[in-house]
Amino acid sequence: MKFDTNAVRGRSSPDPTTGAIIPPIYQTATYVLEEVGKDKGFDYTRSSNPTRQDLEEHLAAIEGGQYCIAFSSGMAGADSCMKLLSKGDHVVCCDDVYGGTARLFNNLMTNYGVEFTYVDSQDSANVEGAIQSNTKMIWIETPTNPLLKVTDLEAVGKTAKSHGLLYVVDTTFATPVFLRPLEYGADIVLHSLTKYLSGHNQLIGGALITNDSGLFEKLKYIQKSVGAVPSPFDCWLTILGLKTLHLRMSRHWENAEKIARYLEGHPKVSRVIYPGLESHPMHEVARRQMSGFSGMISFELNGGLEAGKRLMNSVELCMLAESLGAVETMITHPATMTHAEVPREERLARGFEDGLVRLSVGIEDSEDLIADLERAFKDV
Repeated sequence: MKFDTNAVRGRSSPDPTTGAIIPPIYQTATYVLEEVGKDKGFDYTRSSNPTRQDLEEHLAAIEGGQYCIAFSSGMAGADSCMKLLSKGDHVVCCDDVYGGTARLFNNLMTNYGVEFTYVDSQDSANVEGAIQSNTKMIWIETPTNPLLKVTDLEAVGKTAKSHGLLYVVDTTFATPVFLRPLEYGADIVLHSLTKYLSGHNQLIGGALITNDSGLFEKLKYIQKSVGAVPSPFDCWLTILGLKTLHLRMSRHWENAEKIARYLEGHPKVSRVIYPGLESHPMHEVARRQMSGFSGMISFELNGGLEAGKRLMNSVELCMLAESLGAVETMITHPATMTHAEVPREERLARGFEDGLVRLSVGIEDSEDLIADLERAFKDV
């Protein structure tokens, strides 16, 4: 089936008991066994749940993978990946990584003897050059949060394969609509379901997708052991979100491209970062491996931090809020919000200035959004 059909239908079929076109919510903790040692495929919801299984099959279908594990959050999925490692193992990670991921790696996993080296993965040679004798994993986010750096996934995939390393790719910003890393050699794909995949600011969730049955079994065992499972209701809501994912992403992209070009031409804006713009240093790579550019824009104003604050405090339609990827447009100050725990010197070293503004463009009318920004610019 084509992607759009997969997005709507997944691998589900009408409920065999009632014919319900939408999967039921199996809001249960446990299941009655037919007899000792004989169940109907489910015994306890921490291990598995029919609604969660339906979501997992749906996600695997649209990502082009064989297996999926849905988690209580994207960070629970990331943490489970870390539990594939042991004391003394080393990870090569892209330098511009989500603040929550950086917190997990730098403040928690280092306590257990896992080592990290951060490189600008826009140059794939940097990834190759950081590999050590104890390296076990390459961790890539593309496009990154918040600098929207783009990594050549195929090039890094070849590096991972040649060294026998686990290759994990977080493409929360792109979604399977625009990028499917398994096609470029990734072993595990990470998504925050909180963002575009559910798409309506109504839940927290995460997912890992893989084609490797051995990895799948290990990750399922980790999830069962720690209990990082989403509720059946959150799974059901995410299934509903997936059915309109392709339509929403088209509108996010359409709106974001218009706004990025508007910002690029604005006299009060010093820098616009958007992979869909020809000015993006990795535009050609992004165009080659992505079929669209999503709704995330980062930009800086002349006047730096104070100018950025005035803009963010002056918008009315754009909502000043954490998170991204929902139908509503949200504006964020990463240095004090999503990436507040990343040391300032580290941010500045990779080009992440104090005044950086991140815009998650929603599906409202683009002219209204531009008018809102234009009004706010008058206060800057």
